[in-house]
Amino acid sequence: MNLLHVPLARYAQRLHRAAGDAHHIASPLGAWLLLALAGPAASGDVRKELEEALGTDVDTAAAAAHALLEAPHPLVAAATALWERTPFGGLAGWRASLPEPTQAGPLPDQAALDAWARQHTDGLIDRFPVRVTPETLLILASALATRVSWADPFQVAPAERLGADSAWAGRLRRVLHSPRHGHASWIAATTRAGDVAVHAAPGRPVPTAGAEAGLLVVSVAAAPEVPAADVLAAAQEIAASAAAAPDGPRPDQRSLFDLPLGDTPLWTLREETVHTFARDGREERSTAVLPCWSAESRHDLAGVEFGFGAAARALGTRIGAPDLPYEAVQSAVARFGRYGFEAAAVTAFGMVTGLPPQGTARVAELRFGHPYAVVAVATDDAGGPWHGLPVYSAWVAEPRELPEDELADPPRQ
Repeated sequence: MNLLHVPLARYAQRLHRAAGDAHHIASPLGAWLLLALAGPAASGDVRKELEEALGTDVDTAAAAAHALLEAPHPLVAAATALWERTPFGGLAGWRASLPEPTQAGPLPDQAALDAWARQHTDGLIDRFPVRVTPETLLILASALATRVSWADPFQVAPAERLGADSAWAGRLRRVLHSPRHGHASWIAATTRAGDVAVHAAPGRPVPTAGAEAGLLVVSVAAAPEVPAADVLAAAQEIAASAAAAPDGPRPDQRSLFDLPLGDTPLWTLREETVHTFARDGREERSTAVLPCWSAESRHDLAGVEFGFGAAARALGTRIGAPDLPYEAVQSAVARFGRYGFEAAAVTAFGMVTGLPPQGTARVAELRFGHPYAVVAVATDDAGGPWHGLPVYSAWVAEPRELPEDELADPPRQ
């Protein structure tokens, strides 16, 4: 099991608990990554608060973030960025600690931020989740995106196959039915959600160096009265064990011969006579029926349990303003259908400054209405031999009219 499973599962529980039982999609990893990137800026009590949110120590989280971003999964596009209105000297050391793939630069306008979200989510998210304003000092962002085709597409079934107890059966006409091969379905015993129905659909894998990489989408349903938070927690555990051993025995699987025959809201269990090569003559088979779905969600991550308040204090302390206001938001989308699964999330953490006090400004409009001088100087940030060298100079004494072909605004790039 991945070493990040436990801290990420804890973070996911907090995020989904805040979202409640309303239809939603989220990426706990997308938010956790930003905290992991911010962690090295923290010290003292703020560092301890961040580690509580991360579920692990700052150094371990930062190393994990580096590993994820510097060796991305072929089916999960990942991007991170840091934009600053002015490069703060106090953040120089922390900025240098960010993973090499992290984009860094001046704070863009809103249109450029929206374009970044579209680019890094393959068009699934059209708008950046926070608005840039004149008070925005910096933004730290992550984007995750996935598009996979099922290795074996679903069959189609009438919606009544969802069962007489399902309210969806009367609202839908057609649903998905697991194919004869390729998908996995079973009943699992869990601590928090009791016996649950499980379906696992693998995406079409892609080759890597000497192996293959894939994505496994695991669906878990519990009895209707079980709280959403408990079902989500159980699903985290089941998905981790299923991904770790997709073809091996499942320690959480219930034998169908240990369950009573008949109908429940979660399954119908029957017996039939078959020819089987099973050693004890008892064969077990499971299929699954589930609907297509899509979701689009926006999550406010400003709550203390999400850790961004500590991140804001850590970065603010380095620039001499530990109590700056901040905003932390995630936009997420997902679609699950007959032929595949796609999902994306953009998480943004922005720090802002309050408006300065009112005062008096004097504004000058400078006019070059008589002969004047011009000097063109080369620059080189590395301090090379051209740096500061005046390359061209002029005395302007004969102005000219603006050409006709320059009257029109230039085309947008």
